[in-house]
Amino acid sequence: MKKIEAIIKPFKLDEVKDALHEIGLQGITVIEAKGFGRQRGHTELYRGAEYVVDFLPKVKIEIILDDGIVEQAVEAIQAAARTGRIGDGKIFISPVEDAIRIRTGERGIEAV
Repeated sequence: MKKIEAIIKPFKLDEVKDALHEIGLQGITVIEAKGFGRQRGHTELYRGAEYVVDFLPKVKIEIILDDGIVEQAVEAIQAAARTGRIGDGKIFISPVEDAIRIRTGERGIEAV
């Protein structure tokens, strides 16, 4: 099993969710986040005063899935989240040792 963590722009969430649903993934976890990468935030004007927005709104998606569909999921996320502009996000892939469904006690990929 693998864990995919994808940090994307918030307005791309529905497209990514739909793309993952199309390849057969049923469950995802979504977390609202703030951060910056190379774009380093931006400057805004509010009531005549200029201020720097250091942390930009992002969405973090977490998915646990079988090794066999990791590449499909990564491709789906990339295609749906890409705008071609700076700040599109990142995808991280990590191994998952085990998963346990609390209600039934199922383990491994059956628990996901």
